[in-house]
Amino acid sequence: MSALHFTLTFLLLTLLLEVNKAKSQSFIGVNYGQKADNLPSPAATAKLLQSTSIQKVRLYGSDTAMIKALANTGIGIVIGTANGDIPALASDPNFAKNWVDTNVVAYYPASKIILINVGNEVIMSGDNNLISQLLPAMQNVKNALDAASLGDKVKVSTVHSMTLLKQSEPPSSGSFDPAYGDMLKGVLAFNNATGSPFAINPYPFFAYRSDPRPETLAFCLFQPNSGRLDGNTKINYMNMFDAQVDAVRSALDAMGFKNVEIVVAETGWPYKGDSDEVGASIENAKAYNGNLIAHLRSMVGTPLMPGKSVDTYLFALYDENLKPGPTSERSFGLYQSADLTMTYDVGLSKSSSQAQTPASPATEKTPATPSAVAPSPEPKKASWCVPKKDVTDAELQASLDYACAHGIDCSPIQPGGSCFEPNTLSAHAAYAMNLYYQSSGRDPSSCDFSQAAMLSSSNPSTNFLKWTSAFYCMNTIAIMVALSLVGVHEKGEYNGIE
Repeated sequence: MSALHFTLTFLLLTLLLEVNKAKSQSFIGVNYGQKADNLPSPAATAKLLQSTSIQKVRLYGSDTAMIKALANTGIGIVIGTANGDIPALASDPNFAKNWVDTNVVAYYPASKIILINVGNEVIMSGDNNLISQLLPAMQNVKNALDAASLGDKVKVSTVHSMTLLKQSEPPSSGSFDPAYGDMLKGVLAFNNATGSPFAINPYPFFAYRSDPRPETLAFCLFQPNSGRLDGNTKINYMNMFDAQVDAVRSALDAMGFKNVEIVVAETGWPYKGDSDEVGASIENAKAYNGNLIAHLRSMVGTPLMPGKSVDTYLFALYDENLKPGPTSERSFGLYQSADLTMTYDVGLSKSSSQAQTPASPATEKTPATPSAVAPSPEPKKASWCVPKKDVTDAELQASLDYACAHGIDCSPIQPGGSCFEPNTLSAHAAYAMNLYYQSSGRDPSSCDFSQAAMLSSSNPSTNFLKWTSAFYCMNTIAIMVALSLVGVHEKGEYNGIE
């Protein structure tokens, strides 16, 4: 094998390993609610979860049967205490010890319990007595874990409503309601000291429901849109999820807790609703959850937290038919409890090598999600997807965000990545746009990017053949040019370059 062929082989394997590494991260979880009378058996649910790429499950309580069923599966388990248990947990260390012994020690480590949430959305409950006892309850649970030698293995936190933010737009101005400042500082100091996460429940669905414009829907569903500019940072946000999470990041930073990590404890989109519930549909639910999963898998992160994906728990595994309220409250299930089939496919099954193309509203045409990181074999004429010369930085950023959120691996162009240099928006956008096009089987419709890109039959990387070091970073265009010129045969031989 020639030195050039060895280089190309090495680069292709490296690229594929980067993709697999990004997808193997355990940042995708799911909520398991139990306000239903038709749920499958815990054993059936555990088996279903093992057939998916879901690696963490959040329980709202501490269901013994479910914790047992998840034993030896390797699936991380988040459990919770009831809000009603907080006074006893706060006032009686022995109650906290008995709770931990009964719900954690009895099953750990076979059941991989990773986090205990003390209550749910307590600070915004309006119950001042409960609010004042939240932190002491968290401390007593932590002390009980320490006594059982599990303090460094099982974290303790609580879950917060997004209404805890007094301001969230633009994201850089995110701030918490000062009415809860002292209480929140105590909880955050606990999070910071113990390394536990700050858990939030962002729902772009509710943002769209209060602002049902087409452009808001596209912004919420990770679909092509003009974005929303943060005038303070000059960051053009391309989706609501990133904007909401970064608003929380800004609020945490403003309070001096830059090291406290964020976890998305709940987020989702209903697939059905009442006649007056705008946006609740299978198409929109599939688009939101599918595009969110692709966004997480891309490892592009948020503008304020680039290059990593926050742990995100989708809501929910099944519908909860006993929940009160509008139809949407009972219509978030990713799987049907009657037969364990998917309500809609967002690529969570292990048998799917890639997330399925998320559905878009009928008025939009979304390019197909890539199904493999490889071009068509033995192309007759090489072609590339490149940015147009006259596109603006905003259009480049939008194209970069869209490509990275739709199934390709953008970690090499993140800080510290093998292809971060040259660190320019145009180079990074070109990387993502062309990889998306090549990975989509060179479907011309996948090289549109709201008319910011064009197809080119000429080699955009004229210096490629002069590069001989396997450790010399190539941008995406060069990588795909290499694959296009080489042509991979079934027998593993190369042609096209002598």
